[in-house]
Amino acid sequence: MYTTLITPEQLSSLPPAEVVVLDCRFQLDNPDYGPAAYEQGHLPGAHYLHLDYHLSSSKNGRNGRHPLPDGQRLAVDLGAIGVDAATQVVAYDDGSSQYAARAWWLLRWLGHDKAAVLDGGLKAWLAAGLPLDQAPPARRSRRFAIRPSLAATVDVDAVLANLQTQAFTVVDARSNERFHGIGETIDPVAGHIPGAANRFFMNNLDAEQRYKPAAQLRAEWEALLGQGFDPAAIVHQCGSGVTACQNLLSMEIAGFSGSRLYPGSWSEWCSDPARPVAR
Repeated sequence: MYTTLITPEQLSSLPPAEVVVLDCRFQLDNPDYGPAAYEQGHLPGAHYLHLDYHLSSSKNGRNGRHPLPDGQRLAVDLGAIGVDAATQVVAYDDGSSQYAARAWWLLRWLGHDKAAVLDGGLKAWLAAGLPLDQAPPARRSRRFAIRPSLAATVDVDAVLANLQTQAFTVVDARSNERFHGIGETIDPVAGHIPGAANRFFMNNLDAEQRYKPAAQLRAEWEALLGQGFDPAAIVHQCGSGVTACQNLLSMEIAGFSGSRLYPGSWSEWCSDPARPVAR
């Protein structure tokens, strides 16, 4: 069972009947990119899940850019492509694994522990000399039952109250520039949640966009948060609850289990001018 990362070689050796592969390619500035790229070629047997339609719910201007999907609907979608309690699920994208990590985190949110991200994504698969396919995947509908969650969340009210209580530490996954309110091009307000720490999600990867070794990630997280920090006292956020999942995966790889996600993230926080902003 793979619960964090899987290599292309490991994935290619798994019996196809025991694994469901999720293609999660996406571009914020071109929402049609992923489906088009998938049609041009995907991992054999992979099913495409769209960030906006499958891995998020509708936004209303106050709940962030990528609100969590309805769990029951996502469970139906997963069952329809062959995921049940015994299925190993592997997610990939062609970027820095943030969209694959979102799918990984959502599976854990629904209580599914047999979920992993393809380390290095599509680039690593091709570098290993493995093939792509254009054929539609076979459908083998199963029942995906929601089980006790393996991924906890906090809401905006808890984050607001935390400004006074300091019960947890917020870690922002956006770039250092966006964190400091420099060059904001996505959200209408620049800055960060007061008191938040900053860990740019790209810092979890090496030059080949594979995750750094667990020991290195562990040392880097401890350098940011202090020796002996409690993962349960860490809450991750980003712009819309996507790249924060990559930080959550990084912490799992490093052996720091139990941190939480603030799904609404900066795009929800800054939608209310009454909430304070730091720069």
